[in-house]
Amino acid sequence: MLSVFKSIPTHMDYKGQKLAEQIFQGIILISAVIGFVYGLIIQQFGWTVYIVLAGFAVSCLLTLPPWPMYRRNPLPWQPVAPEASGEPTQKPQDNTKRKKHK
Repeated sequence: MLSVFKSIPTHMDYKGQKLAEQIFQGIILISAVIGFVYGLIIQQFGWTVYIVLAGFAVSCLLTLPPWPMYRRNPLPWQPVAPEASGEPTQKPQDNTKRKKHK
């Protein structure tokens, strides 16, 4: 059962994140304008809220899951470099002197 969940891709590349953000903002903006105009015409603020919430739900459905259209530009990672020796690599020591405050 858990192997089914592990096989679902959960990543999104940077261009996909930008596209998802643009889609999200566009849907929210359009639904807000439509909701405001419709609510103004019928003089019911509740309908404005309902239309904006519906736009929010649609935008979440389109942008939160990592759809394949958000994974078209994967990053080319460098291959793992093999270690030259069996000893772990040490980080350089920080030799900066700390100033003492009076």
